[in-house]
Amino acid sequence: MSLFELYFKLGLHHIADLKGYDHILFILTLCAVYSLKEWRRILILITAFTIGHSLTLALATLDLIRVDGDLIEFLIPLTIFLTALANVLSRKQMVSPTLHLLKYSAALFFGLIHGLGFSNYLRNLLGSEKGLLLPLFSFNVGIEAGQLIIVAAILAFTFVLVELLHYPRREWHVLLSGAGLGISLVLMVERFPF
Repeated sequence: MSLFELYFKLGLHHIADLKGYDHILFILTLCAVYSLKEWRRILILITAFTIGHSLTLALATLDLIRVDGDLIEFLIPLTIFLTALANVLSRKQMVSPTLHLLKYSAALFFGLIHGLGFSNYLRNLLGSEKGLLLPLFSFNVGIEAGQLIIVAAILAFTFVLVELLHYPRREWHVLLSGAGLGISLVLMVERFPF
């Protein structure tokens, strides 16, 4: 197995690991208000998130920045909470280019936080590697692939439920976002660092 393949698989499994369900929950809340027809917007959101987490993952893995792990473990569910809250409070009719730019910026910023969460895991894996660029790149590509698989599953399930079974779209958005709100609130209380 090549080095690229090894770290790609590690990234893919890391994002899809149910033990790290907080990252999956973030992707779920990020996509909760979108339909399959809006796949381009979701792709931009996920890419913004990936750019953010790739940047801080690289900086933290190279030991150029260090942030307290307990603080990051608290901030990750906070990003979920804020995303879910924005979903619940938003109205589909109020979509504007400014709102989209705000969402993309938030996804990028939240990606910075999530990248710091991934960094401890990757730093431990890279301890014996001489070159960091290929493993770091491969790991990020694996995470992106895993995120896209999760997004595809969410969109497929939403399509079946909303388009084929005619479950009310707004209720589905609120249900997904409400789940994100509740679970993230519990995680924030459990992980409160102070």
